Amino acid sequence: MLTDLKTLILIRHAKSSWDNPGMSDIERPLNNRGLRDAPFMANLLKEKGTKPDLIFTSPANRAYETSKFFAKALSYPIELIQKKELIYSSGPKDILKIINQADDSYNCIMLFGHNPDLSTLSNYLSNNNFESLPTCGVICIDFHIDSWAMMDEESGKVRFFEYPKKYFKK
Repeated sequence: MLTDLKTLILIRHAKSSWDNPGMSDIERPLNNRGLRDAPFMANLLKEKGTKPDLIFTSPANRAYETSKFFAKALSYPIELIQKKELIYSSGPKDILKIINQADDSYNCIMLFGHNPDLSTLSNYLSNNNFESLPTCGVICIDFHIDSWAMMDEESGKVRFFEYPKKYFKK
C-alpha cells in the first residue's frame, strides 16, 4: 500500500575510538561516549514513535554498531540491516541513488553513515543548512511523495533534528 508520505531518517554514527592508531578507519569501534549516546538516541526515537521499515548502514564498524542499537530499541531485526558499501566509500549522490532505488512499499527508511556526506545530503534534500551533523545526530525528513525515486533537491521538510549534546553536557 502506497502513501503520499515517505520518511528518511539520517543518522551519523556515534562517537568512535581513535585509541588504536594501527586500526583501519573502517574497523574503528565506538568509544565510551558512543556506547552511551547510541542507545540513548535510539530510545529517544522510540519515544517519538519511530518505526523504520528498512535500515541501511555503512559497513564501517562504528556505523553498523550504531545501527544495531537503534534496531534493537525500535524492534527491527538486526539480521535485516542492509550494509551498503557506497555509504562508506562514495558520496551523497550515490547515497541518494540507494534511497531512490528502495522499494516503494517502505515508508520509513533509516540510514546510518558519515559526515560530510549526511550533512550535505540532508541540506540538499531539505533546503536546510546543517553545518555538520554531530556524532549520533539524527535528522528526520518527510517527503510528500509516492515513490522514493521522486525524492530530489529541496523536496523534503525536516520534522526533527536531535543530537546527544542537547541532552548531555559532554
